[in-house]
Amino acid sequence: QVQLQESGPGLVKPSQTLSLTCTVSGDSITMEYYYWNWIRQSPGKGLEWIGYMHYSGITKLSPSLKSRTSISRDTTKNQVFLQLSSVTPEDAAIYYCVRGVETRWYPFEYWGQGNQVTVSS
Repeated sequence: QVQLQESGPGLVKPSQTLSLTCTVSGDSITMEYYYWNWIRQSPGKGLEWIGYMHYSGITKLSPSLKSRTSISRDTTKNQVFLQLSSVTPEDAAIYYCVRGVETRWYPFEYWGQGNQVTVSS
């Protein structure tokens, strides 16, 4: 079965860059028809889609965040990475790695447990 595990810092200072890793087991991040999403959840905004890494290597980012967001991958390690620069307290949230499947009506069946990120000086 597929498992997704987020890892990274729990505390980031304002203006710094947040770097998170999603490690996937049980599936290949290059396998059709999967795409690998970053989604965050905060009390004020609820769920917010950040972007994804398609199995082909193409990325797509949310228009509201793309200016300071980068998604990359390491196919050898089966990992997807998220970098969010110039963070503010509004970026504090639980960050999830989520598998998407192109052939399903509801694609987001598998979620990681989430990584809680606090932004504070």
